[in-house]
Amino acid sequence: MEVSNRADDFIPAGLASLGLEADEIELAVIGAAHAMFWPPILELLALDVGEAAPEPRPDLSQPPPPR
Repeated sequence: MEVSNRADDFIPAGLASLGLEADEIELAVIGAAHAMFWPPILELLALDVGEAAPEPRPDLSQPPPPR
């Protein structure tokens, strides 16, 4: 069985499970948002940060120092 990343496979079912109805235009907008945001999300999930050293005593009120 081939794995699919297509939004058409799961968006309508997800909306139906929540009791929401969507017409073709709404499904197209949701699909476009998925196509725009999902690839970068997958890149972030694949990012290996295990080797990165934590920032010592971060001051979150300031921007990060230049590298």
